[in-house]
Amino acid sequence: MRPARRRPSGGFRRLLILAAPFLIAGFMAYIAYLDYTVREQFEGKRWALPARVYADPAELYAGAHWDAAQLLWLLDELKYREDAGLSSQGAYYRVRDGIVLKTREFRFWDKAEPAREVRVRFAGGGVAELMDMERGQSLPLLRMEPIQIGSFYPALKEDRVLIKLRQAPDLLLKALFSTEDREFYQHHGVSARGILRAIVADIRAGALVQGGSTLTQQLVKNFFLTSERTWWRKLNEIFMALILEARYSKEEILEAYLNEIYLGQDGARAIHGFGLASRYYFSRSLDELELHHVALLVALVRGPSVYDPFKSPDKTHKRRDLVLDEMVEQGYINAKQAATAQARPLDVIQNPHQAISRYPAFLDLVRRQLQREYRPEDLTSEGLRIFTTLDVNVQRHLEQATTAILKKLDIQTRSTQLETAAIVTRRANGEIAALMGGRDPGAAGFNRALDAERQIGSLYKPVVYLTALASPRKYTLTTPLQDSAVRVKSPGSPVWLPKNYDNREHGAVPLYRALAHSYNLATIRLGMSLGVGNTVKTLRKLGVDKPVDQVPALLLGTLALTPFEVAGMYQTLASEGFITPLRAIQAVVAQDGKTLRRYGLSVKQSLDATSVYLVDIALRSVLREGTGRPAYAYLPSTLDAAGKTGTTNELRDSWFAGFTGDYLGVVWVGRDDNQPAQLTGAQGALKVWAATLGAVSHEPLALDPPDNLEWAWIDRETGGRTDEGCPGAARFPFVAGSVPGRSSACGGGVPEAAGGEAGIKDLF
Repeated sequence: MRPARRRPSGGFRRLLILAAPFLIAGFMAYIAYLDYTVREQFEGKRWALPARVYADPAELYAGAHWDAAQLLWLLDELKYREDAGLSSQGAYYRVRDGIVLKTREFRFWDKAEPAREVRVRFAGGGVAELMDMERGQSLPLLRMEPIQIGSFYPALKEDRVLIKLRQAPDLLLKALFSTEDREFYQHHGVSARGILRAIVADIRAGALVQGGSTLTQQLVKNFFLTSERTWWRKLNEIFMALILEARYSKEEILEAYLNEIYLGQDGARAIHGFGLASRYYFSRSLDELELHHVALLVALVRGPSVYDPFKSPDKTHKRRDLVLDEMVEQGYINAKQAATAQARPLDVIQNPHQAISRYPAFLDLVRRQLQREYRPEDLTSEGLRIFTTLDVNVQRHLEQATTAILKKLDIQTRSTQLETAAIVTRRANGEIAALMGGRDPGAAGFNRALDAERQIGSLYKPVVYLTALASPRKYTLTTPLQDSAVRVKSPGSPVWLPKNYDNREHGAVPLYRALAHSYNLATIRLGMSLGVGNTVKTLRKLGVDKPVDQVPALLLGTLALTPFEVAGMYQTLASEGFITPLRAIQAVVAQDGKTLRRYGLSVKQSLDATSVYLVDIALRSVLREGTGRPAYAYLPSTLDAAGKTGTTNELRDSWFAGFTGDYLGVVWVGRDDNQPAQLTGAQGALKVWAATLGAVSHEPLALDPPDNLEWAWIDRETGGRTDEGCPGAARFPFVAGSVPGRSSACGGGVPEAAGGEAGIKDLF
């Protein structure tokens, strides 16, 4: 006899009945939670879009100092492709006397620039002519799109270029449907046949090896979930896909998918969405893609790390061709079209990498200036476009000069610990054209240009001489100063016996020469007669407002400033006495194209233009006959410039600050541990400055004399008035009424020296 089957006990049935309401309630709560999660994220701000930071755009015109090599370098930085057919924007080809290019359209803060086909002809080392190829006429100005120099990202460094569904090429959608979801418009988020097919594959493999995911499920996995392969995640994926399809239209889901799907990795930057992937892999916009491009992008959906066209081109090629075969099978293209596309190469650009931060020191400054008006989360999530003042060509030359000069200085000083910081501004408006926070331009971290406070040494001396020249009845450029030993006594301090760098005394010297040769003794005497406090007042008018110890040693530069602060101070000298705040930003534009803020020129008259002009004349002498003469080993002899060397005690800091007609630069060279760098200002910083400005500056310094000046011939040795043509005669400017009296036809007696008698004398 067979044993009787045991029936479920009544107790177990009762337990199920009692638990059923709770199980149903729990399931409904779970579904409600998933529904809330879907709606909360999908209806809110879907993506945190990083801010994109752009350099100042290059402008080409007849006469511009751009040669063919420089333009090719720029095109490479902009990821242009060499293409004789100019089949898309961002393409170029070379001709005998120039370059023909098809620019990309670009929306600036002030207007949109259309795509143009332009022939650039070069002659004499510059641009000779621009020709609009489509109109057959000359083009007065071509503003190129700006180079993206970095981005401000949230914690997850996801990057994307948002597109609308209508912007997606029809071929792209057909390729997706062919390989990823043939029933997209028929299912409700989940494909039963696809799931069954995946289950069979998973059972055979004994693991989750294949997914039956629809496009909706893929969107859920990318947008809401992680990529872990567990049954629980798969269950969440299915329910959320059903909710998504119930709540939103197919068009909304498809558009979100096109922007969300992960398609590659560029260093720390994750490439999401087909809009950015098209630019990253092909340097083309979506609407310029051909069939073989589209098929490659869709091939990446299955695994951009597996089918990486740069690391695994053969595997990627096979996957791309499979996508084309699937499109033939679905009837979207014919066999001939597929064969033509399969015969094409992958066609990816050679160097797609876009650094998150190409110039970290400059981007640090941009962030600091933006944080005065924008919250940190606005900078990393709102998709702002930030247009800066950085000139990548000037930056390139600054980096090259720094690298070359510091390598030589390492050998000269037998040190590997030299560091540097440098700033180059446009003299006319204070815009920062280049900035380095250390000798390694790609290294983030301590920004010496903004944060390293070091004694400025003789860079303070123009403050002293400017104070004197503000009193033209007493001091002129040719007023003799005594450069002789001096004792300085300060209450509570030992007697100070300063010396000149060469340990010599030079007797009576004209004021301009004392500055040109950076004589310490003459400067101390002059500063003490003026009063240290009065030089500090001048310093304030130059734009430096930090606390200052008003001690005699200040006259020789014990004041500690950052290179950025020094640049602001010398910008005032280069701007005829107008304080011109240094700025790194031109405009900020919202994601929708609306200009949020433009940063225009802001100036304030702070100093008398006449006394500033006279100091600038003296600073020009620094380079022509004084401590700055070595600059002309790098500068063209025709490039007039003005500036000042700076050296601190024990040769710890090497400085140079100077300007030409178009640029101002400040360079510091030293050691982070504040040990002696064994370099004067002329031996270190000056060389970096001169090598940089010798490469980028094209305008000699042309100082505009104020109306209240008159000119006279002066004996350069004695400072006495003389006649044109006399030995040693030079023409000097004077404030009206301050020209020295004539002693004889060709010079004469020496006027009494200012600043006290020769010899040792207590001044305080």
